[in-house]
Amino acid sequence: MQETTLNAGAAPKPKKKNRAKEYLKGWVPYRIKRYWTFAAITIVALVLPWIRINGNHFFLLNFDHKQLHFFFVRFDMQELYLMPFLLMLLFLGIFAMTSVGGRVWCGWACPQTIFRVIYRDLFETKLLHLRKRINNKQIEPDWSKPENQIKRLIAIGLWAILAFIAAADFLWYFVPPEDFFRYIQDPANHTVLMGFWIGIALFLIADVVFIKENFCVYICPYSRVQSVLYDDDTLMAVYDPVRGGHIYEGHGNNRQKVVNSVKELHAKEPEAECTACESCVKVCPTHIDIRKGLQLECINCLECVDACTKVMGALGKPSLVRWSSEREAVLHEGKTRIFRPKVIAYFTVLAIVLVALFVMGSKKEHMLLNVNKTTRLYKILPGGAVENDYLFLFQNTQDKAHKYTFEVLGHPEIKIVRPKEPFHLGARMKKKKVVVLQTDKVLVKNTHKDTPIPITIHAYAVDDPKVVSVLRKTVFVYPRYDLVEKAKQSK
Repeated sequence: MQETTLNAGAAPKPKKKNRAKEYLKGWVPYRIKRYWTFAAITIVALVLPWIRINGNHFFLLNFDHKQLHFFFVRFDMQELYLMPFLLMLLFLGIFAMTSVGGRVWCGWACPQTIFRVIYRDLFETKLLHLRKRINNKQIEPDWSKPENQIKRLIAIGLWAILAFIAAADFLWYFVPPEDFFRYIQDPANHTVLMGFWIGIALFLIADVVFIKENFCVYICPYSRVQSVLYDDDTLMAVYDPVRGGHIYEGHGNNRQKVVNSVKELHAKEPEAECTACESCVKVCPTHIDIRKGLQLECINCLECVDACTKVMGALGKPSLVRWSSEREAVLHEGKTRIFRPKVIAYFTVLAIVLVALFVMGSKKEHMLLNVNKTTRLYKILPGGAVENDYLFLFQNTQDKAHKYTFEVLGHPEIKIVRPKEPFHLGARMKKKKVVVLQTDKVLVKNTHKDTPIPITIHAYAVDDPKVVSVLRKTVFVYPRYDLVEKAKQSK
């Protein structure tokens, strides 16, 4: 009774704090951030082809109608001078992004990675429980079990549906969706489109189900490019051997694993913090050990960072694997330098190309006109008048009809004698016109040779001259003066 009373009067023992919960309070894994990024990219990729402004798409390289839509502006094939700028933006963007963040595209935006996460993490793990845990990607399901084989067929079936949607979405950037759905209702007359659609979908099924991350490791050329673009300040998943200990020894591809347990590690380096749990190895989708150092197979998914953060967080310590640079995490030579000369140079060139792209795009013409001289240089009429014949090829690139005409600028002495009146041209239509220019004035008194006189043709739509207007340079060939004098005398 006395013992009970004493115990009752004693101060209660403080509860033991969960060090992991305290240390990881408010922490959001990179895996969850990637899922949100994947969702945003998927929504944008699916929705963007459906958005039209004035009938134009954000991006559409339409081989069917021979058009390029870019930032909701339509360019015809004759205006594809923008393509070199787009290609420069693509490659310079890849170089700049890789120099700063390594293979961040691969881990955070590549369709291959997104598709594998959907198939492996969602279908196989969460829905069908073929895999026990998302954080162990090294253990394959036992495919000898009949129930696993059935589940696998279900997973393939689910992915096949998404593969056809993904293949269609890819084609929508080349065939607008409004045409795509009309074409597939008549497959016999659109066999090329149907072949591409089915072929891309079958490739996605084979790639995601059977090739898997081997595509990233062995097929994708990006991993070979990155080694040239990396430097000591490139951000990537990096293991800190100073804190964690040296698990591997050697250099480059000759690095060999020398530690297999925490006991062996502490025998070599008593202060090493790595627990040799290999959580960072188990979670890696490309099956590498990040403790080995920089490897081409790493796609910067940062799942190893999450795994180590959990383990070390339980010990109240920061992760041994961080999204950092070799300068900061391996060499310990100071903070990562994001804005270094190479990166500044990349982004400067990118800015110049982008400005050039918008300047060139702002000069878009709302009609197309090709001016060609005919095989006859000139015709001298009785009385000395001189005619030049031209072949004008007009194209109305807009979605409504216009009435067109043209004039010769800066040379009032040169008149248009054919055609006499403006002409109509329907939406998206083309028309050839034989044009005859004439002058009855003496332009050049050269008795030795014919003289080409530069002239400017101004063609425009009568109903919208401010918008639909183009200028073209050509020449009016004036004959030798003695030939003109001879024609005057023969009148």
